[in-house]
Amino acid sequence: MIKLNLTEGYTPRWIVLLIDLAIVLAAVGMAYLLRFDFAIPQVEIEAFPVVIPTLLGVRLLSFLLARIPWGIVRYMSQRDAMRILITLMCGTLVFFGINQITRLINGLYIIPHSIIFIEFLTTTFGMIAARLIYKALWMELKNPTRGKTDVIIFGAGESGLITKRTLDRDAATRYRVLAFIDDDKAKHGRKLEGVTIYGPDKLPQLAEKAESVQVILSIQQIPAARKQEIVDFCLAHHIPVLSVPPVRNWINGELSSGQLRKIRIEELLEREPIQLDEANISSQLKGKTILVTGAAGSIGSEMVRQIARFEPKLLVLLDQAESPLYDMELELAEMPALNYEVVIGDVRSRERMLNVFRTFRPQFVYHAAAYKHVPMMELNPSEAVRTNVQGTVVTADLAVEFGVEKFVMVSTDKAVNPTNVMGASKRIAEIYTQALNNHIQGTRFVTTRFGNVLGSQGSVIPRFRQQIENGGPVTITHPEITRYFMTIPEACRLVLEAGCMGKGGEIFIFDMGSSVKIIDLARKMIQLSGLEPGRDIEIKYTGLRPGEKLYEELLSNSENTQPTHHEKIMIARVQPEIYESVNAQVNELITLFDTQNNMTIVALMKKLVPEFISNNSVFEKLDQEESIR
Repeated sequence: MIKLNLTEGYTPRWIVLLIDLAIVLAAVGMAYLLRFDFAIPQVEIEAFPVVIPTLLGVRLLSFLLARIPWGIVRYMSQRDAMRILITLMCGTLVFFGINQITRLINGLYIIPHSIIFIEFLTTTFGMIAARLIYKALWMELKNPTRGKTDVIIFGAGESGLITKRTLDRDAATRYRVLAFIDDDKAKHGRKLEGVTIYGPDKLPQLAEKAESVQVILSIQQIPAARKQEIVDFCLAHHIPVLSVPPVRNWINGELSSGQLRKIRIEELLEREPIQLDEANISSQLKGKTILVTGAAGSIGSEMVRQIARFEPKLLVLLDQAESPLYDMELELAEMPALNYEVVIGDVRSRERMLNVFRTFRPQFVYHAAAYKHVPMMELNPSEAVRTNVQGTVVTADLAVEFGVEKFVMVSTDKAVNPTNVMGASKRIAEIYTQALNNHIQGTRFVTTRFGNVLGSQGSVIPRFRQQIENGGPVTITHPEITRYFMTIPEACRLVLEAGCMGKGGEIFIFDMGSSVKIIDLARKMIQLSGLEPGRDIEIKYTGLRPGEKLYEELLSNSENTQPTHHEKIMIARVQPEIYESVNAQVNELITLFDTQNNMTIVALMKKLVPEFISNNSVFEKLDQEESIR
């Protein structure tokens, strides 16, 4: 006995073929009955021994040539239906051809043309309908409707339609499309593949109708502000939000239900794409030898990726972190047109850096190598000086010695009115390169300054995510602490733009948008995980860490700005520095490394940067001693 198992395995091809031929036979009978008003003439019946085998034979041959039985019925798609239609049309054309041949031989058509036409329509409908019915039965048995979660697709465009079809096609999915939501009023009230399109104002009502509902954000090109508005609305109504990945991330160009994922907080902090003067950047970087220090870090690695687009003659990646640098080498190996060199080296070592400059003769230097973690540097001031100050001095001096055209230093907003050793060390590096720019002719030194970048090593977001995954608590230093955030690609694009527009000596600051309260960030991340702050995940305050301050700044009190041609880039007005004085003090600071006396080192840093006032740190007593004097 033949057993058709709807839940396991696949139906044998020969069974599929027999069913298709049975559909053809039934269609032929239906065609004759309809054509002759259910009273088939005897002359036609007498022709059946020739007509029936001819029809079945042609259909059988065409099915085998087109490999129709090889299709997996349960995964019937629009493409499969089109293949069946084309195969049946080809067979129908053969029937008409056979008729012409028989007419030439004996003056008669072997099959009435009306029979051929009706059979084609009936067979087409029967074969496609049978497959769709089988697919629907299999999907219901595999994944019953009663066990599905209702979803509302936000966006009734092409991406939304693809999303619906993906959910319909994938039997493993636990989603059932309840409705579409779209901002376009012209679509409201219409139906898309049987599903009604509503306006955004109907979302709460739709959510109330279902026991559990989720929203899938399917719009590919959506303004960042609108995306945040939609997500905030859903979170306020306790509706989980999923998103469809960009088309470029679809597997083999097709979307699968497994790619639907929860909205990430990074997506909500993104801003509109930055438009660069790519012609100007290309004119400066194309065909040049470019050195990127700290090339394995968060900023340095993205700088490498973006510079690679502008076809440099040679791209030199320098870092002392072996494993991350190796990962970058593997990534660049997939860019066969890019000429690059990977160098393990320490920017603090003049001998090693001298060999790098002598060997490669870079024309552009992007200096991203630095220690960046505030609490770590507060405990290790000598290392902050050695890397952030000495590393910059070594690299900058060699840039002058070897005639580098432009030196772009990546700085931080923590260098503004610093309250910690890390910020002060970066400010000293800024001061040195500015003074050097004023002292020499040739190499132009440009500084870029911005705040926190999303996803960087040590960023608060990965830490919060890990704490949420572990069940909490989420730890925050202070309920009022705020930070500026920018995506890594956005920051690096602005570095490229500012670096190319710089004439030398400028400090470019970036429009970081509005500062974000970290407590709000934590709450939203918990909600995006489908949990409730305070109920499912506890939030704890741990107190400010050494050197940390509540609010970051982009300009010090003595600075103001002037605009540039790019709305997101400004130039800070700063007091000019005298190289001889700065050089002497910086060299003195570097020599203090050997003493390993943190108090002495930080005291000189405060002398170099008078606005450096320690906060929540053991070095506050130096400020107290200074105030007594």
